[in-house]
Amino acid sequence: MKATPPPAKRRRGPRLAVLALIFCSLLVPIAFLFNRFPAVYVTDERPQQEIDLPSFERLGLERSGGVTEVRPEDGSGAKAETKDTPKTIHRGSGSIDSHHHSDTDPSKVSSKLKVPPPPKIEQLKPEAKPVPVPVQRTKDIIGNSMKPAKVQNADDVEKAKACQLEFGSYCLWSIEHKEVMKDTIVKRLKDQLFVARSYYPSIAKLKGKEALTRGLKQNIQEHERVLSESIVDADLPSFIKVKIEKMDQAIARAKACTVDCNNVDRKLRQILHMTEDEAHFHMKQSAYLYNLGVHTMPKSHHCLNMRLTVEYFKSTPMDSDDSAVHRFNVPDHRHYVILSKNVLAASVVINSTVSNSEETENVVFHILTETQNFYAMKHWFGRNSYRESAVHVINYEQIVLENLPEFSTQQLYLPEEFRVFISNLERPTEKTRMGYLSVFSHSHFFIPEILKDLKKVIVLDDDVVVQRDLSFLWNIDMGEMVNGAIKFCGLRMGQLRNLLGKATYDPHSCAWMSGVNVIDLEKWREHNVTENYLQLLKKFQHNDDEASVRAAALPISLLAFEHLIYPLDERLTISGLGYDYAIKEEVVQNSASLHYNGNMKPWLELGIPDYRKYWKRFLTRDERFMDECNVSP
Repeated sequence: MKATPPPAKRRRGPRLAVLALIFCSLLVPIAFLFNRFPAVYVTDERPQQEIDLPSFERLGLERSGGVTEVRPEDGSGAKAETKDTPKTIHRGSGSIDSHHHSDTDPSKVSSKLKVPPPPKIEQLKPEAKPVPVPVQRTKDIIGNSMKPAKVQNADDVEKAKACQLEFGSYCLWSIEHKEVMKDTIVKRLKDQLFVARSYYPSIAKLKGKEALTRGLKQNIQEHERVLSESIVDADLPSFIKVKIEKMDQAIARAKACTVDCNNVDRKLRQILHMTEDEAHFHMKQSAYLYNLGVHTMPKSHHCLNMRLTVEYFKSTPMDSDDSAVHRFNVPDHRHYVILSKNVLAASVVINSTVSNSEETENVVFHILTETQNFYAMKHWFGRNSYRESAVHVINYEQIVLENLPEFSTQQLYLPEEFRVFISNLERPTEKTRMGYLSVFSHSHFFIPEILKDLKKVIVLDDDVVVQRDLSFLWNIDMGEMVNGAIKFCGLRMGQLRNLLGKATYDPHSCAWMSGVNVIDLEKWREHNVTENYLQLLKKFQHNDDEASVRAAALPISLLAFEHLIYPLDERLTISGLGYDYAIKEEVVQNSASLHYNGNMKPWLELGIPDYRKYWKRFLTRDERFMDECNVSP
């Protein structure tokens, strides 16, 4: 008779490895989602103020931390002096001294950029006056475009500031969608439970209070059981009023006893801290889901792209219109450039532009997209026409690879957006203003190389809706300027000195925004803007990866176009429709164009409802692919 072999021991190694992989898979998306938009903290009152800046590394979505406040160098409450003291740029897990830019000689920079150094402030020429925008304006919206703000005390302002620093636009969204606590009985049960728990340890130590201790313990257990089964008043049992009365009586007897108040106070504080930690944990969970929603392509849009791509290869090639192809390179026509990976977003920009244009026979749209969406774009704009305008879909990655092999990356980058916090040093209790600053990406700087035959273009972001005829922009004489843009003087170059290093720049020069930009390609080529950009990229790109390229977009865009910005009328576009709930409807209706910069894009369910309607009215109607993929107009 053979002996039965002992059972084999279970190997724990593989199981532990699987658990470790699962744990890492949960952490990676969280780390990705909370680093979408880098954040800059600046002040609008003192542009020369020294500030600490975070890293601009673009690893994913809104950065959950790494933002430092503006504060005096001596740590006191006095105003900081603007001395050339060493600064530190905080970067996630540590800090890196500003000597990262110590090898940047200002004289070398100016010679490489081929742009004369900025003159002294008192010698600056007066800026060109912006051309007025032909828009209708009503009396009640002149001077103030924001809805009246709610009065907040200092604590609320500080809480809102801390929330926005950590979670960004999620805080604005959560305030708008905050639900009022209607289940008052459940809330009362929880309050009773907290008080009873705080008294129970002290009562249990008293001699002769055994009956009270047992009664208090029993009431606590019954409350815990009820709350574990019911989260709303409708789910509570019918005898709940009896339990509430019993608990009130037990708490009253406990309060009548002589106990050590320090112990009760300590327990209450402990419960308070646990509750705050639990609330913060749930806020993180909610913010994670919010970021997942705003940074994930909707399923219906993904379906639309796939259906269009499949249909492109299944259907017979559409006969190209020779006249339209010829119009692509006619310099005298009005050429618009759109960088987009979203079919519907690009179509709304085009549809809104031609719908508000008096003449469209000489209008041409050039859409730069990636290989993945190229065939979907090609099929969509092949089957849909937009009055007499022509649409030219360009595979950006392919054309850069074939015609511009010297460039290190062929990936298409959309306009970069950075979270910016602006506070007032003179009035520290004033609410901090958060905004999203959008600038040109890596791909924008190769437009002159791709469209070599063109002299002038208007660059539109794919989150823009046009509401007026933009033909007046083609008549602007920008002189020697290259980029006609809306200036953003809430952020000045001097406030980014830690980020810009030792590069030569005017500290009082304002930042500018993408969205609607008039580009003189001839002046661009004369000033060697693309070559200057590549030189700056070598200095600001710390690693050869996507995150480093995107992180460098802000300082490089500001430096590459310094003294080359033509200020457009601020009424040309109203920005902030992707995060700001406080913009007046009259302002939105009367603006020449709308810019949905921020997280809450209009094609998302999380988009701001009051503003989404202006975007949805330019969606294509009666399109069978949209019906098949449940894309609701």
